[in-house]
Amino acid sequence: MYSEPADPDPFRDYYVTNHLPLVGNWPGPLVWRYSFDVAATEGAAPYFAVFEADFADAAAMDAALTSPHGERLSADVADYATGGVAVITYPVQDGTG
Repeated sequence: MYSEPADPDPFRDYYVTNHLPLVGNWPGPLVWRYSFDVAATEGAAPYFAVFEADFADAAAMDAALTSPHGERLSADVADYATGGVAVITYPVQDGTG
């Protein structure tokens, strides 16, 4: 989750042009998605943009994050995320109806 950058337009441009192509070549995620259209149900949204990636399990996520490619992705964040970034991880439960 990305906080508001110093200048949103260069953030968007760098993210789409440079960072997402790196994500596209990242071994490990089953699927990934992002959005610049972050809204809150009340008041201002606390984040400017979000990124999500799904992995087979925690071990697959850890392997992807600590791989050379994952480390390259992490290092690239400093090139555009002038407002900072919050990375959170969590296991998900399947819903039943």
